[in-house]
Amino acid sequence: MERGRERNLHHEIGGGLGGILKGLGDLVEKLGDLEQQGELSRTGSINGPGEQLRGIYGFTVKVGLGDQGPRIEPFGNIRRDATSGRTEVQEVREPMVDVFEEEDHLLVLAELPGIGKDDIKVDLKDDVLTITAERGDKKYRKEVLLPCCVPKNKMQVTCNNGVLEIKCPK
Repeated sequence: MERGRERNLHHEIGGGLGGILKGLGDLVEKLGDLEQQGELSRTGSINGPGEQLRGIYGFTVKVGLGDQGPRIEPFGNIRRDATSGRTEVQEVREPMVDVFEEEDHLLVLAELPGIGKDDIKVDLKDDVLTITAERGDKKYRKEVLLPCCVPKNKMQVTCNNGVLEIKCPK
């Protein structure tokens, strides 16, 4: 009986160690991808009872952005409440947004699945761009800090298949 228990314990430890080594191998592979591509993203969703509760979560890790170090940008509708410290599923989702600084303009791309151009409101105050969108039960909001101030009246806003593109001449 003792020998069987030893064998099971050895198997559990070996399996646990194998799982840890596999996890470390996956981590090293992902870090290699991050080094080559400059970006790593993960997404997922959590469904509660019925269709009423649906949590969307994700993050993007970006490296190699000029003088800045690595940046982690969360998106989705699962956030920690600043007051209580509890994690909550919120009604408004935070979309994934990328900002590209081109030679003569800034390009802002946001993923807003299920949203059309008429559902979007874009506001610019100094160097803070606020994107809000709503269609049915899909609600999005994101404040984006731009690398410089741009003229609001020259922004070009387009939306195609839920991908918002904002071109801001410098």
